[in-house]
Amino acid sequence: MKLRLFAIVLLVALSAAVAQAQQPPPAAVAPSAVMAGQPAGTMMLTIFLRHDQSKNLDQINAQAKANGFDRIFPPPGVEVVSWYVMMGIGQVVVVRFPAEKLREVNRAVEVGGWGAYRTDFYPTYDYKPVWEAEQKKRAAETK
Repeated sequence: MKLRLFAIVLLVALSAAVAQAQQPPPAAVAPSAVMAGQPAGTMMLTIFLRHDQSKNLDQINAQAKANGFDRIFPPPGVEVVSWYVMMGIGQVVVVRFPAEKLREVNRAVEVGGWGAYRTDFYPTYDYKPVWEAEQKKRAAETK
C-alpha cells in the first residue's frame, strides 16, 4: 500500500515537472542560466536504485559486488552529481554526462545493478538557477 501511494505521489510530481519543463524559462532568466554549469550536449539522469525488499542489505550489497557494480558504475566520463540513500526505497543517483554516453550508463546499471536493485531512470535538469532568479525577481518587486 505504501509503495502504491509513493508511486501515485511520484507520478503526480513528475506530471507537474513535465508540465513545468514545457514552459519556457522566465524572461528574467538568461537561457544560459537554465543549464548553468552544464556544457551543450550534456545531460543529467536520475537513477532510482530500488532495494529488492526480499533481500537484506548484506545480500543486496553482495549481489551488486558480485555483478561488479562498484567497478563499472559510473562509467568513465560520467560525473556523479549526487548520491543519496532514500530510506525505505533505496538509493537515488544523479549523474551528468555527454549525451552520447547514455548507452554506457544504461549498460553499467543493467550489468552491475540488476539482481541487486530494481531501477528507474528519469531525465533531469538543474532547476535551481531558475528558481534562484525567480526568488531575486520577487524580492526586487517587493521592495
